[in-house]
Amino acid sequence: MTPLRLSLWLVFLLPLAACGGGDSNESDNDDEEESPPVPVEVTLPERGDIFAVYSGTAPIEAFAEADVVAKVAGEVRLINVEEGDTVTRDKVLAQLDGDRLRLELNESQANLQKLRRDLDRNRELRQRDLISEGDFEKIQFDMEALEASYNLARLELDYTYIRAPIDGVVSERMVKLGNTVQEGEALFRVTSLDPLVAYLFVPEREYRRIRQGQPVGIEIDALPGERIIAEVTRISPIVDPETGTFKITVEISDPERRVKPGMFGRIAIVYDQRENALKIPRSALLEESLSTSVFVVEEGLAKRREVETGYSDRGMVEILGGLSDDDRIVTVGQIGLKADSKVAIINRDGNDDDAAPVEGAAEAVAEDESGAEGE
Repeated sequence: MTPLRLSLWLVFLLPLAACGGGDSNESDNDDEEESPPVPVEVTLPERGDIFAVYSGTAPIEAFAEADVVAKVAGEVRLINVEEGDTVTRDKVLAQLDGDRLRLELNESQANLQKLRRDLDRNRELRQRDLISEGDFEKIQFDMEALEASYNLARLELDYTYIRAPIDGVVSERMVKLGNTVQEGEALFRVTSLDPLVAYLFVPEREYRRIRQGQPVGIEIDALPGERIIAEVTRISPIVDPETGTFKITVEISDPERRVKPGMFGRIAIVYDQRENALKIPRSALLEESLSTSVFVVEEGLAKRREVETGYSDRGMVEILGGLSDDDRIVTVGQIGLKADSKVAIINRDGNDDDAAPVEGAAEAVAEDESGAEGE
C-alpha cells in the first residue's frame, strides 16, 4: 500500500474509533449508576408471653338432651310450657286425659278394699283352725296381686302428667292442644344448656401435650370478636386405631346463654406458655426447605439473617436465636430484597434514626422513571 493510500485509511478509521469509544464509556456509566433503594416497612421485635396452642374445630353440643315421650295414650288436655321456657326436673309440661285410667284405678281400689276385709275375717278363722292353711295363703296371694294391680293403675294415671326428665330448656314442642297421642310418641325435647360441650378429635402425636384442666379459648362465628373461655374436662384413655385420634371433651359454662348448641366453634387448647419471649410477626419470615430467615436493616442495607423459631400464636412467632431486641425486621417488601440491597424505610417510628423518609423513596423512584423516559 502506498504512503498516500495508508494516510487516507488512517484518517477514515480514527473518527470511527472515537465513536466506538464513546459508546463503551456510556455503557460503563450506566452500569455504575446506583439502583434506587427498595421501599420497606420495618418493626422491632417485641417481648411478651407466647402460648403453645393446639387448634381444631368442632360443633357445640348440649351435655344432656332428652325427648319427652308419652308413656300412655290419651288426648292432650293441657300444655304448660312453650319453646324457650326453662324447666326443672319433674316439672309438669302437659297433661293427658285420664278418665279411663281413673275409673280403672277406682275399680282396683274398691276390689282391694273388699279383699282386705275378707283377709281380716279369714285371719280370725285361721287362728281358730276353721279354715286350712292353704286356703288362707291363697287369699294372701290374691291380696298381693290385687295390690300390684292397684299400684299399676295408679302409676298409669300418674303418667298422664307429662314431666321433664332433666333440668334445661324446652328446645322443641312437637304436640298441640287437643292432639291424641300414642304411647311412645315424642311430645317435647328438653335441652340442658349448662354445661355445653365440644368433642375434639386430636391426633395421637399430641397425646402427651393435652392434659385435663388446660385452658381453652373458643371463637364462634355467630359471636364475632368474642372469645369464650373453657377448659379440658375429659380425655379418652384410648386412641382410635382407624383414625389415629383420641377424643377430648371441652366443657363450656355460659351463664348468659350466648352460646347455643349447634354453633360452630374454633377451639384453641393452650398446652404451654413462655414468658417474656422475643416475638416477631409471622409475615416477616422467609421460609425455605432447610432454613428460616428474615431481613434486617443495618445502615440502610438489607441483611439476611437465619433465625430459629419456637411457638407460634395469633400471627406472632417466637424467636429462639438469630435476632436481638434492637434489630429492625423487614415486615413489608422483603420478598423482592436481596442481600445488601439499599432500602428506604417508609414507616417512621422514633427508633429509625437512619430511616429514609417517604419523600426520599418517592423521589428516588421518580428520578429513576424520569431517567428512563429521557433515554
